This record gives sequence, C-alpha cells and structure tokens, in this order.
Amino acid sequence: MSEKQVVFIDSVHPVLEQKLTQAGMRCLDQTKTNFENLLPFLSTAYGIVIRSRFTIDANFLSFCPDLKFIARSGSGLENIDTKVCRELGIRVYNSPEGNRNAVAEHALGMLLSLFHKIQKADKEIRVGEWNRESNRGEELDGKTVGIIGYGNNGAAFAKKLRGFDVRVLAHDKYKSGFGDHFVQECTLNAIMEQADVLSFHIPQNKETRYIFNVEFVSKMHKPFYLLNLSRGKIVETEALVAGLKAGKIKGAGLDVLEYESKSFESFFEQELPPSFSYLISAANVVLTPHVGGWTSESYIKLSSVLAEKILADEIN
Repeated sequence: MSEKQVVFIDSVHPVLEQKLTQAGMRCLDQTKTNFENLLPFLSTAYGIVIRSRFTIDANFLSFCPDLKFIARSGSGLENIDTKVCRELGIRVYNSPEGNRNAVAEHALGMLLSLFHKIQKADKEIRVGEWNRESNRGEELDGKTVGIIGYGNNGAAFAKKLRGFDVRVLAHDKYKSGFGDHFVQECTLNAIMEQADVLSFHIPQNKETRYIFNVEFVSKMHKPFYLLNLSRGKIVETEALVAGLKAGKIKGAGLDVLEYESKSFESFFEQELPPSFSYLISAANVVLTPHVGGWTSESYIKLSSVLAEKILADEIN
C-alpha cells in the first residue's frame, strides 16, 4: 500500500487532519459511517482516529490487515484491547496531556461549589428563597486532600491546589518517586486515615472497577467529600448513596456516572435505578455530563498532542 490512509471514525479538532495531511497521509472522514459500510475503509487503513464510538477488539482488528496505529482522542483506553494491539504490532496513542488542565480546573470548581454550597444557594435564590444559615460554607484551607492516581490528571489537580493552604496526599499503585515539597506520596491506607477530600484520577480496568464500594467507604476514618472525574464505574453508586445518607460522605462531585454507555447522548433513554434519583435530588451532590476535559482549549490540544506523537514515530 503506497498511500497511508487514516480513517477518522469520530469527530476531533481539524488540526489533527491538517497535520497528518501535511505529512503526506490521506485522511478519510467516516465519522457518520456505520460499521458495515466502514469495513471497506478499514481494509486499507494505515491509521484510525477514534474517541469511543466502537470497541476496538480482536474482532474489529481482524478487518484491519494493514493497520499500524490507533489514535484515541482523550485519555481512557478501556474500549481498546491494547494487548491484542501489541501482539499485532499496532501502535496505540492517546492524549491525556491535552485535557489534564481542563479536568483539574473542573475538579477544583466542583470542590469549591461543594464546600461553599454555591449550586444549592443559586437554585434557592432563583425560586425566591433567601437562606443564609443553611448555606453557611466550609473552607478548604487546612484540609487534607487525597488524590488516588497521580498521572496527568491527578498531578494537574495537585498543581491547582497549590494556591490553597491544604495538605495533599497522593497514591499511585504504578508510580513512585513523585513526592515533593507540596505533594506527599503515600499509601492508600494513609489517605483513608487522613483525607477530608478524596479525588479519583485512575483508569477503568478490572482492578479499578468499583474500587469505591461499601468496604472502601467503611475504611475512611473521617467524613469526607468525594470527587470522581475519571470513569463512572470506578464508583459504585449504591455505596455512594448509602454513604451520603449516613453522613459519612459530606458531598460528591461527579463528572462521570456508573450508568454511562459509549453513546452519552442516549444516557436518559435507559431505565435508571433509584440511587440515581437520589443523586439528582441531593443538594450536596454536583453533577456534570462527562465534560471535565471538554473545553475549547482542550479540544485543540487533544488533537495537537496526537499529531505530535504520531508524526514523531513516523519520522523515527
């Protein structure tokens, strides 16, 4: 195959197409093509650009005999069988560097909204309620923030917290030596013993699925606030709701939910359990639709990072 064809299965910022085209690749827009009609394009694809529209497993890859790389716009790789890709010699790129700042800012915004009851107070004002005492806030200064997962997003969140007089503990099962004068590297047990705030920044896999469950909550020594801007199935919603009802969890900021599927737009078309009904009615819960990393700036950066990684390997 003389021409390197890159099939765009999902929409991303056009800077990626521009840079790949400038490098001599032919980019094909198949973002609205269903799987059956996509097959002829996959058969000659040198590269694939995707977000989450399809699961890239052994069956999918069997239709891609010439495939050399998969570019995933974003961080999570749970929809790509990376083991099979390695066996087939297919390079897999993602771009967590592109939206880490956006995620960190979103996490901080959620945390401050919870501490100062901003969302609750705003809703009450809009319906003519002026409640000062019930909206008395809590200050972040002096608290201990526990970060689980110290990759791009966890480290970026820690950086945002530098402007506050807080103690930051961080645990990463697969990383060490990252502690400094501001962030204290520690065990998971240390976070459970000391954290006033718990923030998840880990990938979803067999190890981490529902890591936050009833047992986890029981091991937390203090009442705490929970943030989850990683993946929905990290947190077992029923355990979260039980913790909120018992007062063990003081509040939660969730950008992701357990019930998400690959098609976010169809979220409310499914039958949702009572625990979700509790979340949407709880004044101490802040919810956003998986937009933590979804900014105008990150939209460009996600594609720029992918282009840099792909072209760096192409040159070498």
